Amino acid sequence: MKRSSSHPTTTAPSGNNNFIGLSLIAVILFLYTFGLIESVLHLPAPNHRSRSWLRKLTKRQGNVSFGGNINIAKSGLLDVNEKEEGVGDVDEEDEQEPLNKGPIPEAQWPVSIRDEDGNFEEVIHPGHKAKGHPDVFMMLPRFWIDDPVAIHQNTLMSRDLAMKIGSCINPDEHGTKARGDDCPLSERTIYVAIASYRDWQCRDTVTSIFSRAQHPERVRVGVVDQIVEGEDGPCDAPYKPCSEDPEQTLCKYKSQLDVFQVDAPLSIGPVFARHIGHRMYRGEYYYMQSDAHVTFTRNWDEDIIRQQEATKNEMAVLSTYLTDIDGSIDENGDSLRDTRPIMCNTDYEEGQDNRYLRHGSQPEAQPTIHGTPQLQPYWAAGYSFSRGHFVVNVPYDFYQPMIFQGEEMSIGIRGFTIGYDFYAPERSVCFHHYAEGKNAKARNKVPHYWENTNQYAGSGIKAMFRLLGVVHMNPEINPERWDHSEEEKYGLGGVRTPELFYDTFGIDVKNKVTEHHLCSFVETGKMHNEFTKFLRPDGMGIDYSKITYRFKDPWNAKNKVE
Repeated sequence: MKRSSSHPTTTAPSGNNNFIGLSLIAVILFLYTFGLIESVLHLPAPNHRSRSWLRKLTKRQGNVSFGGNINIAKSGLLDVNEKEEGVGDVDEEDEQEPLNKGPIPEAQWPVSIRDEDGNFEEVIHPGHKAKGHPDVFMMLPRFWIDDPVAIHQNTLMSRDLAMKIGSCINPDEHGTKARGDDCPLSERTIYVAIASYRDWQCRDTVTSIFSRAQHPERVRVGVVDQIVEGEDGPCDAPYKPCSEDPEQTLCKYKSQLDVFQVDAPLSIGPVFARHIGHRMYRGEYYYMQSDAHVTFTRNWDEDIIRQQEATKNEMAVLSTYLTDIDGSIDENGDSLRDTRPIMCNTDYEEGQDNRYLRHGSQPEAQPTIHGTPQLQPYWAAGYSFSRGHFVVNVPYDFYQPMIFQGEEMSIGIRGFTIGYDFYAPERSVCFHHYAEGKNAKARNKVPHYWENTNQYAGSGIKAMFRLLGVVHMNPEINPERWDHSEEEKYGLGGVRTPELFYDTFGIDVKNKVTEHHLCSFVETGKMHNEFTKFLRPDGMGIDYSKITYRFKDPWNAKNKVE
């Protein structure tokens, strides 16, 4: 071994020299490997990724191409053992400000969550959290406005504030797209939220929404698509590649379609899926919620907006159980029905270790009230249309995994306390594909989220305690038994109380009974005629402080007289 002349002239055995050299090489390789691993571990986490089929179509890698879908990082699942150090834990000085840095963000159109790199947040999957396993994480879009209380402030929202929520396609002379009542009806934007679970008809529903709209340029659709990749067709995938047939509706309007894909095993029911759908709202003028197997009528957007505005109630929410598609629409997309359902029938049932209200079959007939939607007490999840601030003020509860029954009462009563009023549309603008008649065979093949029941066993019971507790429907239960996380955010308003709702419509939450035959008061138009007299002069909802009516079952009264 050659040595430097500047070193001491003492010699060492050659075997020791070889050992020292190999040791140094090993240390260098270890340090290099350690540094490489550290660098990889500290790479930023992706907020979304493109699907393999999309990459093949676009010949692109990396971020989702314009018009593609948005996916949860790691296919929706971040296990604690896989969760990289630093993922979701951004240094304070580098943390990106969310959209909602002011009370109300600036109205924008066009808009898409695809344009919001970094505006996602890491959350613990609520189903796993309820099971005591807070080690499964998801990346979700941030709310457009994260704090609903900052908007409604536990009092009646002012009309001036309401007018600041809702985008117009074209700006005013000052460049503002939040134009309130000054925005022409044809330029008011609509956000449509769809929760789909492994539903092959989802893409047909979206196609119907765009192709049947009078002004499709003002419509944006957000789909929470819960599928098994490789088995289920994605909701935004056209039947042919866009390169072969670019005139397909899903190709023409792909820039107005946001699809947030969730791995089906992470599905914990419609409440969580619709919660994500609410997170995808971006300040549109109107909000519409629909099931994933629905067909719309021609010019549905123009029709439902006219109906909404006919109420002269800024706090109106048009909602109903949809009529079956069979015999309802002709080949041109026009409705064949002169009847419509109205929400007035509910009663207690038992499940999830609780007793709760479940809406039954609703009566359908020709409207009693003409020229406007008709006032009703209840809200339905399968179809809802309102001003966009309904989403801001009444966001779906994050902490209700494995809930199906009870969802409608939760949203309806919370909305009532914030000042919203529910109406049956005078005309149906869409129809439902139920699993009956000629559609039974095909619809019965669609899986349901409760195929995940064993994985999340028991979480629905805890969620039901919370759901009923928030709306004061289980006064006999010790509040310590249910989760109070973010209760102010997902809770009640200060305009009306749940107790006022129960007293007005004959619901006894202590004895778990209802006054029957409420439809005799609602369907006949008596409720509408009596209550709408107290619509506030500025159109900000019905003033229930002036209503002394309390419903009692007329059949019981009749029997007592006899």
